[in-house]
Amino acid sequence: MQDTMGYVHSVETGGTVDGPGLRYIVFTSGCPLRCLYCHNPDTLKLKAGKQSSAYELLKDISTYRTYFETGGGGLTVSGGEPMAQKEFLKTLLWGCNQMGVHTTVDTSGYLHANLDDETIDMADLYLLDIKSWVPETYKKVTGVEVGPTLEFAKRLEKMEKDVWIRFVLVPGLTDAPENVEGVAKFVSELGNVKRVDVLPFHKMGEHKWQSMGKAYQLKDTREPTAEETEAAKETFRNYGLDVH
Repeated sequence: MQDTMGYVHSVETGGTVDGPGLRYIVFTSGCPLRCLYCHNPDTLKLKAGKQSSAYELLKDISTYRTYFETGGGGLTVSGGEPMAQKEFLKTLLWGCNQMGVHTTVDTSGYLHANLDDETIDMADLYLLDIKSWVPETYKKVTGVEVGPTLEFAKRLEKMEKDVWIRFVLVPGLTDAPENVEGVAKFVSELGNVKRVDVLPFHKMGEHKWQSMGKAYQLKDTREPTAEETEAAKETFRNYGLDVH
């Protein structure tokens, strides 16, 4: 496959939360969503990142193969939104497939219609962010419609691709019982979901919004308590899901 150039915000080696084992994480630039709690607002614009060669990244990834083999890790492509650069994503996944390196894509799935099944199938695991169930809430949180994300979830099920679901619990925004239960019920009806991560809202990205001269709309929103987070997790568990 021919080399592809893409825009990369940053690279992290030794990640442990974005997929199984030790992860080499490529944070791409460009995202069609405008999530109110985005902790990487500096990745939203495509050309905000540094132009990088997929082959050069793959060469660097290859130096970590021994660690991946012993620790069960691999590559995670995150962002931003990896699907905003589909050819770059495809080359990275293809290269890792050639090396036998496990691949994970962290995505909202919003742009999945732009990717063919061949590209989708190259990833071993998807971290699928379902940010809300109630359409009005989803639109308020992200600025876009929920439909493409739910369609992608069903597409992944049909293709029998492993999925970890991610849901961010935001007090006063995503924590309404009908919203949490809606996500839980939908996810429980999919046959390919291996785990669910309920992530408590935090303000770690607030300083980035401020440094970019943009208003952080959730500055007065508190973080959920441990009890509130556990209650949301219990809702998912009640639907028979493996929750973390």
